[in-house]
Amino acid sequence: MNTQQTAYPKLYIGIDIHKRSWKVHCATDLFSGKSFSMSPDPNQLQAYVSKHFQEYEVTTAYEAGCCGYYAHRCFEGYGWRSLVVNPADIHRKGKEKHTKTDKIDAQLIARELKDGRLESIVVPDRKREELRSLFRRRNDLVKDFRRVKSYIKMQLLYYGIKEPEEFDNDHWSHKYRNWLDAMIFEHPTAKATLDSRMRFFRFVDQELIVYFEVIL
Repeated sequence: MNTQQTAYPKLYIGIDIHKRSWKVHCATDLFSGKSFSMSPDPNQLQAYVSKHFQEYEVTTAYEAGCCGYYAHRCFEGYGWRSLVVNPADIHRKGKEKHTKTDKIDAQLIARELKDGRLESIVVPDRKREELRSLFRRRNDLVKDFRRVKSYIKMQLLYYGIKEPEEFDNDHWSHKYRNWLDAMIFEHPTAKATLDSRMRFFRFVDQELIVYFEVIL
């Protein structure tokens, strides 16, 4: 009688992902695991798994962060199950709450993954992800715009320069900008500071115009 394997052994991989290196912890149903460092390359991890854990059902997890979803998409492309988790959802016991290293983080992720206590955040598709970056850029520009306007106003206040009543509002007309450009200080260093801020102001102003042209 021929027998067929109906269940595959399971491999759980917790990864602490950083720009320059990954700390990886591999655990299975039968042993608690092994930790090691590697370069931040999903293909190298696939090669390691193929060499040491053939015929294993692989599940990976790492914390959502600045490295995005590239690794997640690669892992799913290998046929693995991949979770991107909220760091706050990783349960820490006792001293684990106060001890944080890359190795410990990878071990905790692997442990929680193996115990079935982790759930993935919703990973957007590429189109939505890139659309988010466009709106985040808008938020950055708006913050920069408000900040540089505030710096210019503070410089005037610091040197006791009173704005004409017609300009004492939030609207920066071309007439007001020309008034700022023509301002004369006793020493050229203050003028250089204002000129630099005005150049940055105009740069951000133009970027916002271009941004709205893109989304419209």
